[in-house]
Amino acid sequence: MSLYELLGTVEVGLIFGLVAFGAFLSFRILDFPDLTVEGSFPFGAAVAAVLIVAFGWNPWLATLAAVAAGFAAGFVTAYLNVRFNILHILSGILVAISLYSINLRIMGGSNKPLLGVHTVFSAVQGWGIPAYILSPVLLAAIVAIIKVSLDLFLHTGIGMNMRAAGANPAMAAANGVNVGRMKLIGLGLANALTALAGAMFAQSFGSADAHMGIGVIIIGLASVIVGMSILPIRTITQATFACLLGALLYRFAVAFSLNADFLGLKASDVQLVTALLVVATLVSQSSRSGMGKLLKRRPQ
Repeated sequence: MSLYELLGTVEVGLIFGLVAFGAFLSFRILDFPDLTVEGSFPFGAAVAAVLIVAFGWNPWLATLAAVAAGFAAGFVTAYLNVRFNILHILSGILVAISLYSINLRIMGGSNKPLLGVHTVFSAVQGWGIPAYILSPVLLAAIVAIIKVSLDLFLHTGIGMNMRAAGANPAMAAANGVNVGRMKLIGLGLANALTALAGAMFAQSFGSADAHMGIGVIIIGLASVIVGMSILPIRTITQATFACLLGALLYRFAVAFSLNADFLGLKASDVQLVTALLVVATLVSQSSRSGMGKLLKRRPQ
């Protein structure tokens, strides 16, 4: 693997680290199997791309708008569940398939190229350092800030209430926690992170596509499961670091698998590699400590 390929893998891993943070919030903190991310990932990409290309927005403002759009998508999913008692999985599916049509409407087609426009990555170019080196550095700084912010948030009063609502909704409600409100905030934040990942992905690779969200939920879960199967997760800080590490390890596992000529894999086999990686991790953990313990173990 060349240096260019190595840094490219790190860059993608950092982007999907944001997706892993979102999956951690929804699946592990709130215990809410949210499938909205299949739509919010391309939703963030579409919003950012259109605002940059069609309206000439500053890329940072366009990225913030994508984050807000992702928060709205997660909020709607939680609202369908909280207000109308629609099953959580079904709520996510309904919003995700709606976002597919919305993305097509926003972009005026199935994709929106970002060639020849300013992006968040072009802002750090021209310093005499190649872009393929600066881009991962910029992403690493952004992801580090978000990780620390997420750690701090989950130790605030709202964050503690959110963790209580996910761990034991009945007990949390008995102690005055508004469980529904915690779902609204938590799923909004989870999908805001996913939309941010989509916006960064589109700006990094020069295009937003309506189909780019396929398999994102599996990537996020794979990152969480792989990371937490390797590192201890006694604290929130350790858990979020495990999610990030899992995203990076996942991307390297996929890259090495696709580059192993003796396996005969192609780029189109990436979803198969992802599924096999998750299955192997779960089977390994099940044989050692039980799959239920891995999925239900909670950081303090």
